[in-house]
Amino acid sequence: MTAVTAIALSQEEAFARIRLLRSPNIGPVSYVQLLRRFGSAVETLDALPDLAKRGTRDYRPAPRERIETEIAEVRRASARYLFHDSPEYPALLGETDGSPPILIVRGETALAAKPCVAMVGARNASAAAVKLARDFAAALADAGFTVVSGLARGIDGAAHRGALSATIGVIASGIDIASPPQHNELQEQVALQGLLVAEQPPGTEPRGSHFPSRNRIIAGLALGTLVVEAAPKSGSLITARLAGEAGREVMAIPGSPLDARAQGCNTLIREGAVLVQDPGDVIELLTGFDGTPRSTFRDPVQDIEIDPDDWAEAEPADVGALLTTAPVSVDELIRQSGASAAEVQMALLELEIGGSLVRHAGGRVSLSS
Repeated sequence: MTAVTAIALSQEEAFARIRLLRSPNIGPVSYVQLLRRFGSAVETLDALPDLAKRGTRDYRPAPRERIETEIAEVRRASARYLFHDSPEYPALLGETDGSPPILIVRGETALAAKPCVAMVGARNASAAAVKLARDFAAALADAGFTVVSGLARGIDGAAHRGALSATIGVIASGIDIASPPQHNELQEQVALQGLLVAEQPPGTEPRGSHFPSRNRIIAGLALGTLVVEAAPKSGSLITARLAGEAGREVMAIPGSPLDARAQGCNTLIREGAVLVQDPGDVIELLTGFDGTPRSTFRDPVQDIEIDPDDWAEAEPADVGALLTTAPVSVDELIRQSGASAAEVQMALLELEIGGSLVRHAGGRVSLSS
């Protein structure tokens, strides 16, 4: 995400931004595009009903009362909002496609400004892998890195414990919900000694759809992602793929081919992730990282940049006939339609707000089923 020019937010604009993001059919991509198009969330909220005219129903933004309740719950949790154009917003995360426009945080945001390394792996990790993750995290913290993980059981918990005063925990629930419940104490320690990050509003229980979103934050915060132990279909591999798509380093610790919990790491290495055996390997890879990963795991996804003046003048292109329920890249729609990037994106915005469009990873879109 390319940040809108940072401004000193008025209370009215801050409230409007939260309300905009909580409104129906508004995601991270459409949120930022709307701010570019209209200049402020206050203006955008006024424009939303007209933009949704391609939808099948009247459009109503999130109720003001709901946002007032949410803000009170954030304060009650001793947390605060972090907007995407705030100087405190993590710069690396802001560079990734579809990064969260608003985070809810507790703790020391300066930890995200230090060089970060994500550590992820199996929930049912072996005892040896748990010890290895804890030792790696401690060594990386001692070397000046911030360790990022997802506060899950197994490898995540071990990574946080190994780097407790230099760790960021990213959760799939609201900032006031501990998941899993047995990590309630660990989550509170991370919030008090490190940094706790949530994208979902307070009171939100974790759902399956929240975890890929959480994983993109973990990968986006870090220069590189290290997978310690993972099964072939582990969520940790999603984090690794997201790191690769963002042009970050992807690393894995190899394991025995006889252990199913090592197959995911071994597959990553076969597909281009860098094999690491000790913390020194990670430190060497990430010290002075210039944005060119040594891993060849996945080519980065290119973001489509649009000049603000083009947004202001854009009329929506007729791209509906080119779309089906099969995902297609926005680049391909621009090529086939013959319209400008701004015109295509404006058309996609109208379709999305109207409930007819779904956005997918890798800058792809489709009609909703």
